[in-house]
Amino acid sequence: MAELSYRDAVIRAISQEMRRDNNVVFLGEDVAKAGGVFKATVGLYEEFGPLRVRDTPISEQAILGAAMGAAMTGLRPIAELMFSDFAAVCFDFIANEMPKLAYMTNGQLTCPLVIRTGNGAGVRFGAQHSQSIENWTMMIPGLKVVAPSSPVDVIGLFAAAVRDNNPVIFHEHKALYATKGEVPDGEIVDTLGTAKILRPGKDCTILALALMVPRALEAAEILAREHGIDAEVIDVRSLVPLDTQTILGSVARTGRLFTVEENPRLLGWGAEIASIVADEAFWDLDGPIVRITTPHIPLPAADHLEDLALPNAARIVDKIARVMNG
Repeated sequence: MAELSYRDAVIRAISQEMRRDNNVVFLGEDVAKAGGVFKATVGLYEEFGPLRVRDTPISEQAILGAAMGAAMTGLRPIAELMFSDFAAVCFDFIANEMPKLAYMTNGQLTCPLVIRTGNGAGVRFGAQHSQSIENWTMMIPGLKVVAPSSPVDVIGLFAAAVRDNNPVIFHEHKALYATKGEVPDGEIVDTLGTAKILRPGKDCTILALALMVPRALEAAEILAREHGIDAEVIDVRSLVPLDTQTILGSVARTGRLFTVEENPRLLGWGAEIASIVADEAFWDLDGPIVRITTPHIPLPAADHLEDLALPNAARIVDKIARVMNG
């Protein structure tokens, strides 16, 4: 067991899969000798060489086009989009090409690749480099969507993504790169489509993703200590596939559901889960489903304004306490 940063877990995840399978290749902007703009690919070029770790031009369309072609011909590419916001530049590949290939060829061709993205806010990059785009991507049939919150989940879920025969978009949260956690020794492989109950509770369920997970856990401790509310906290981890069994089971036990989302409020991932819970577990609910979100605004670059826009522990506590005690 070792303590690793989220950043170092990314490096370990990629190297684990590249050592295991020579068909795994890696490409993106400044990912080779430079070690990545977030220093999350340091050492990969030195270990695996220029044929398997390749720098690309500054062209997201070229990166994903090359990755898709490689996947169609038998490789398992990892393609990095430096900032998830740049998915908009190459959205045709993400929405129209990669996820539809197996369907349109009746399974004659597959597209086993992983798109890594630096996702989310909290590091003062402004409106065009700070978005959480999980809701952009979870709407696409045929694309799997993952957003880990801890170093051990980075490794395990990344391994599962690389080994999957479908395209997977893997959202790494930029504000989590420096955070640390315990990681077991040896190979780690997890399962896509599984949520984790991180804090059992009996009074309400809090669903969170990526950066919102540690904030939800902090809020749950404050709720218990100061308000007598025992909150169950679930790390959703994977939006597609979605672990509805764990979510619905928790709601059946607690009777109340809160989502904590970094997405802008309109059409965030929590809205879809709220719809599922309303359909499948309406009679288990003791009150309305409540979503705690970022406002529907472009994210500010100013530090105090960005902090104000994002859900934090204080806002989560205030909202849940008022609803539960109202």
